[in-house]
Amino acid sequence: MKLANNLFFYPEKGMFDCNTYVITDGPGVIMDPGNPAFLSIKVDEMRGDGIGPGDIGFIANTHLHGDHVAANETFKELSGARIALHPVQKKHYNAVVVDAARFFGMKPLEFTEDFMLDEGTWTVGETVLEMIPAPGHSPDCVCYYNRPDRVLICGDVVFMQSTGRVDLPGGSRDDMLKSIDELSKLDVEFLLPGHMDIVDGAEHVAMNFEFVRRNVLPWL
Repeated sequence: MKLANNLFFYPEKGMFDCNTYVITDGPGVIMDPGNPAFLSIKVDEMRGDGIGPGDIGFIANTHLHGDHVAANETFKELSGARIALHPVQKKHYNAVVVDAARFFGMKPLEFTEDFMLDEGTWTVGETVLEMIPAPGHSPDCVCYYNRPDRVLICGDVVFMQSTGRVDLPGGSRDDMLKSIDELSKLDVEFLLPGHMDIVDGAEHVAMNFEFVRRNVLPWL
């Protein structure tokens, strides 16, 4: 589903309902491919929007929990895209990928990056993504902010009227409070979380941050 300009949204039709976002800007980026069991449905929906796997050159993640990264290698094999990793994600790889999986009694869903991103910004075609570390849900969370289009891909940091949990390995309530405070200062038209519905419209985004601040953060 097209959201704006070169931005597309594909909610997962499966158990963990990971939201996947695609930026089509020579070559494209797929953000959080999700679960490989449901990847074929997303790929069919992408094709319906005129986007083939071969149009995607990069795979990136908002954080490295299994429900977001499990399909990284599968989509790489399908498309030939390269897996990108932010330095803060590399630093906390073991804590987030290995320890978090063991927390749930699951086998770690590991993958190998093809290249490291620089800290700061990532330019893909004509799209400039500001990469904002936002720990709290996990120590490796990174939000991607397209300032001209006022788009914030925020992963599991903040949802519609909720936040990500902070009780997993590496999670921190104090870090979450700071991250949400900083993100709420951005000019955002599209708030694109890792699960559940998107928040569309600057006024609705501001109201959502205020709701989270008043009704969710005190209970973390």
